Formats: sequence, structure tokens, C-alpha cells
Amino acid sequence: MTPADILASLFPAGHDVTATGALLRGTGDGIHVLGIVDGAFPGVDEAVALAGDVLAIAAHDDGAPILFLLDSGSQRMSRRDELLGLSETLAHLAKALRLAAARGHRTIGLLYGGTAAGAFIATALACDTLVALPGAHPAVMDLPSMARVTKLPLAVLEEKAAATPVFAPGLDNIVATGGIAAVWDPNRPLSDQLAVLLAEPPAGDARATLGAARGGRPKAAAIAAEVERLALAHG
Repeated sequence: MTPADILASLFPAGHDVTATGALLRGTGDGIHVLGIVDGAFPGVDEAVALAGDVLAIAAHDDGAPILFLLDSGSQRMSRRDELLGLSETLAHLAKALRLAAARGHRTIGLLYGGTAAGAFIATALACDTLVALPGAHPAVMDLPSMARVTKLPLAVLEEKAAATPVFAPGLDNIVATGGIAAVWDPNRPLSDQLAVLLAEPPAGDARATLGAARGGRPKAAAIAAEVERLALAHG
């Protein structure tokens, strides 16, 4: 589905979402819409612009949800972006989304294309809930890059990825680890599926529980529970 198709299915009564370059901004049915489209590689400029949009929304206590559409590459690792503090600006965007959530704005990522690395972490994964459409292809890190970082042979990582979703990119693997809460059906109105999601009370960060239930992170729920226990004990 194209961004136009997705927006039409999300907001059949109409919307005012427009694109400025590779960034989406606007509203539909009382929902704020932001996004990165066309497989763009977001850098410092895009991260600062999007963070500003999120902070402007967070300044209002109306509780209006934020829907973040995503089809990107990884972060833009140019010399200019690195010198201007790319990692800091991406972290700023992620924290802005967390602030908006803390101020009562549901934050929902909708992944319909690609995304990877810091661009994925600072946008879709920073939202309260992440859903996807079939054909999306996320990767926290692709296996060749992982091989360069870990110094492990690519064949070893491919073997591990075949047995352990945590090691592997791709939609099915991110779903198995709980990173993606649900894959929506593009043959049904997306507006209905969004309404069902928004009708559910916020459940906090359920990724560890989902990952454990789906077999992608069998120890995650127990570790999360122990971390919470220790935090309460030393609170």
C-alpha cells in the first residue's frame, strides 16, 4: 500500500496530512499523523523537525493520539550528520515520543515499508505500540553489519538467526520477539483496526510478555519481572 492508500483507509472521512519532502504531517479524525516515507534516510534535520512536531503535540493536554507512519532506510550516516550529533538528535526524537506518551498521548507506529537501525529505534520502536502491514521489512541491524560489528562469520550469524528470532531481521522475527504487536490486514479498513487498538486501555510495555508468549524471547518476561522486583525493592 502507498501512503495515500493507507491514509485513505485510515481516515475515510478525510484528512489534512501532507508531505514535505520525506516527512508527513497533519491530522485525521482527531489523530495527529507524522511519518517518514519513500525509504528516506533520516538525519539530523529530519530528527529535529519531527521532535519539534511531537513536542508541540505534547504541549497540549488533549490526549490526542499520535500515529507515526514509517517507511525509511537506516539513519543517514553522512559526515555532516555525524558531526552535528546524529545519535543525540535521534535520541531527542525518541525521548520526545516518550514524553508525549507520558503526557497522555497514545503513540502508535505503523510500519508499512522498510526501516533499520537508529531510524527504527528512534521512531517506531519508541512508540507505545507498533503495528505493521504485510510486506514491511524491519531490521535493527542486518546480518552483514552484525558480522562486521561482532567479528563473527556471517555463516555463524545466519545459523543463529535461523534458530533465534532475536538475531534475525525481518517482519516475522520482529513479531516473534514482541517488537511488533500485530500485523494488520490490508484487505480490511485500517480505520476499524485502528479504532479497536485505540479502544484498548494502554497496557504499558508488553513487548517482553509478547516475546515470551510467541517463543521469540523465552526469558524476557522473567527478566523483566525480576528487574521490576529489584526496582521496587530499592525504590
